[in-house]
This record gives sequence, structure tokens and C-alpha cells, in this order.
Amino acid sequence: MKAVIYTRYGAPDVLQLAEVEKPVPKANQLLIKVCAASLNTLDRATYGAPLFVRLIAGNGLRKPKNQRIGVDLAGRVEAVGSAVTQFRAGDEVFGGGQGAFAEYACAREDAVVPKPPTMSFATAAAIPVAGLTALQGLRDKGGIQAGQQVLIYGAGGGVGTFAVQIAKAFGAEVTAVCGPHNVEMVHTIGADQVIDYTQEDFTKPRRRYDLIAAVNGQQSMVNYRRALKPKGRCVVIGGSLTQVAQALLFGPLLSKVGSQKIGFMGIAKFNQQDLVVLRDLLEAGKVTPVIDRCYPLNEITDGLRYLEEGHARGKVIITLE
Repeated sequence: MKAVIYTRYGAPDVLQLAEVEKPVPKANQLLIKVCAASLNTLDRATYGAPLFVRLIAGNGLRKPKNQRIGVDLAGRVEAVGSAVTQFRAGDEVFGGGQGAFAEYACAREDAVVPKPPTMSFATAAAIPVAGLTALQGLRDKGGIQAGQQVLIYGAGGGVGTFAVQIAKAFGAEVTAVCGPHNVEMVHTIGADQVIDYTQEDFTKPRRRYDLIAAVNGQQSMVNYRRALKPKGRCVVIGGSLTQVAQALLFGPLLSKVGSQKIGFMGIAKFNQQDLVVLRDLLEAGKVTPVIDRCYPLNEITDGLRYLEEGHARGKVIITLE
């Protein structure tokens, strides 16, 4: 079968489409014929991992031990492991797998859910990492409540577009910060106010927020703290390495001074319960994945280059069918 692999670290050009053996599912796994997958910044952190990330990940310092790549997927179950009870061959599913950028990939039974018949594979593949990150960041780390004033910084990307819609679904009033080319789109998906960061500093207006989700950007923790209400909370979900490092180093210190809380979310956790929550929100019409572009598997490097430019609106999808 065809699969995207990488044998060294670097730019998207290190990825290559190769013939590899079809994987065999373990007892608790499904073998899935992949119909669509989606790109994430998480993928960039895999093939382009800097040295300190390689040390943490344990996938090899000089070259990767696991050469497969990709997480988000949607497709049809080809075979099931001996311990699988929820699925059978032919079922249409979506969720997270191992080496999703391939014709076939394996996924744990508890990392996928049934795909609604009316939902396209491309739409389903757009959901997992970005949707789970937004949901768990807002709900679990941010403690979002109905009626709160919520700021989404970096609202135009994959996680950001989910965060805006999920916050609205929870009953919050949402202010979104994005670039000028995304202002109209972010209004369309439900933001109550949109700030173009090239024209306005979100810390200057008198409005203060109960919750800030810092999805992207490179702001200092002091700036986020300045925009919070006295008992507000800031959850750093992503952004530049500087922003993440500040959240990890200074967030706990700033949280000890006063009643404001600032912290880093960490990596989203795959589980069926949250995938079902996201699926239900989509079926209820409260969340709609924003898909910018689709690329065939053999053009994945073009898709990743586009994603790395930092101007993708929502999700970039890889299609295999």
C-alpha cells in the first residue's frame, strides 16, 4: 500500500510517498481504509521536530524510529482485532489513528466513533485533533460557562474556528482575534465581535474577558493577563514556541498573584465521549468544520507548505477517495 513516510527530520520535503506493508491491527485496534485525513500543526512537530522535542518524544534523535505520520482520519473499517466489540468490517468511522497519511491505518477502538451517513469523509476527518483541542481547552481547562465573555486569539485556523463555534454552543459571547483575510469568515461562523490584530490591540479596549483561549500568536502572558477580568482565566492552547514557553514558565507564577489563572493546555486526549460530543454538535448544526483546501495524498508536501505559511482558513484536508 502507499503511505507517507519520513526518514529524516526537516522541512516538508523530507516526506515521501512510498510502498509499505499494510499494517495488521492489534487486539484492540481496527484496520481502516482511509478515505480522508487532515493536516495539523502536530504533524509539523513530528517531521520537523527540533532537538528538544525529539528528546521528549523519544522517536529518535538523528532519525525517526517510527517513520509513519498523520493522526486525523475518516474511512471504512477493513478488519478488526480479536478484542474489538463495537465495530465490524464495513463500518464508516472517524477519529485518530497511527500513520493516517496512507491508504490504510490502524486505530484503537476507543479512539474512533461511527461517522453519520450524511457526513462526508472530508468533514469527518477535519474534526478530531482540532475539535478535541478546542473542546477540552475551553471546557476542561477553561471551565467555560454560559453568559461569559470569551476571547479566542487566533480564531481563523483549524482549532480557532472550532473554538469560536464551541464557545457559542456553550452560550458564551465570543470576541475573536484574527488576521484581516479571516475577519468575514470568523463573523460568519458566529463570533459576536471580531478584532483584526493588524488594526487593533485587543488589550487596549476597556472590555475584559472571563476566559481567553490563546490558540495562536506570540503574545506575552502579561498582555493576556491585562485583558482578563479579576477572576478571569487564560488557557494557552498553542501559538509560537515563545508563547508556549512563557505559559509553562510564567503562567504558574502569575496565577499565584491575585485570582487570575494562566496556564498551558497540553495535548488533547482522544476519547470516544468527546468525539461523540463533537459529532452531536455537528449534527445539531451548532458546529461546522471550516475546510480551506483539499490535496490528494501525493501532494501532501504542498498542503503542509501551505499550512506552514500560517494563513490557512480552518482545516486542510488530504483526500484518498
